[in-house]
Amino acid sequence: MINNNNIEIISVKDCLGKNIIIPSYQRPYKWGVRNITELLLDIKHAITEKRLYADFKYRIGTVIFHRDGNKLSIVDGQQRMISLTLLNCFLDEDFDNSIIKERFTDKITLNHIHQNYQCVKEWFSLRSNEEKSAFVNAMNDILEVVVIYVGKESEAFQLFDSQNTRGRALDPHDLLKAYHLREMHSDPYDMENAVTNWEAKNVAKIRELFGDYLFPIGNWSRGRKTWEFTDKDIDTFKGITHECQYTFARRTYKAMPCFQITEPFMAGNDFFEMVNHYLKLIKNIESELNYNPTLTDIRSCFMTRNCSIGMKHVRKLYKAVLLLYYDRFHILDPLSLNKLFMWSFMLRVELENLSYESVNKYAVGDGINNSLPIFSIISQARQHTEIGNLIIKVPERMDFKNCKEERTTLLELLKKMKQ
Repeated sequence: MINNNNIEIISVKDCLGKNIIIPSYQRPYKWGVRNITELLLDIKHAITEKRLYADFKYRIGTVIFHRDGNKLSIVDGQQRMISLTLLNCFLDEDFDNSIIKERFTDKITLNHIHQNYQCVKEWFSLRSNEEKSAFVNAMNDILEVVVIYVGKESEAFQLFDSQNTRGRALDPHDLLKAYHLREMHSDPYDMENAVTNWEAKNVAKIRELFGDYLFPIGNWSRGRKTWEFTDKDIDTFKGITHECQYTFARRTYKAMPCFQITEPFMAGNDFFEMVNHYLKLIKNIESELNYNPTLTDIRSCFMTRNCSIGMKHVRKLYKAVLLLYYDRFHILDPLSLNKLFMWSFMLRVELENLSYESVNKYAVGDGINNSLPIFSIISQARQHTEIGNLIIKVPERMDFKNCKEERTTLLELLKKMKQ
């Protein structure tokens, strides 16, 4: 049982100054250059906030220690503690702590320590001494750590498992929610409103929005294959901060946001507006497909639940390409809808064994007949008629072995649509 006497919130400087040891059961140090860069940017952002708000503090994470006599065995937080030690070693040549005295022998750990130190060195190479001093001061004045002390090793591991189980339960979109709320800290009313609206949403729909639509569409539109959306990919949706002075970022500064899947957006409230926008857009498309009398044949096949895995894959592909088309032109032209449907579902006609990897290759123009890079084509098209004018090849007959009835029915539908 953890009580308040075993928890304290202290500065990073005070935490690193404790008698910390890294026990042999700890895994290797695996933070990479990307993690270090994110840490540096987070600290830089915190320093900026401190200049605006005198009492500002930035909580950089949680560390769990097992008390072992006068030593503190680190149970959770090793990656961050080693990284902060490397940073302080560079910033202050007189810096010293118990972690520096550790004898690391693991090759993975040693390699990452070397690479990350070089990353820190290069990052500060073009920065002034004043900026370096600001980072040194931040360790004591701005950056805080939640420290949890446990007396028994068994309790330490139990708490560690609990912490990590909760961590794994966080979806990427939950991490994005926390990130963008932090960007809104100066607007408490908007923050409260964003949280209220977010909590009212269907979690499965949000997960589907990022996993089945926004993330794969973004990749396919850039001509690259996609993969499962995880917490490692959240940078894709962090948006542009108001401090960013890049030319491409300035085009995004608008009083009223106008979202496009393939274009950047502002960090903070615009993220929540974007999620609302695309959830509604998907709903509008599905409604149009259900009630447009000219799309009866499409609807009957598109909405079928009793179908093969391969058919389910191409239905997702069709919904994704349809969203990108509607996102760009905001019109559901029947001719273009037919072409997009034909392009998507011809993949099922062509392949007996259709996996997600088949969809992945097809979407970027790598594969069988009709394998056009259509996501890229749509994202660059100036008029919706360019999509309606695409040539989709539909054979007169094919020799089917697997899923014969499903594929035969689909081929006949596509031939009818092509007439």
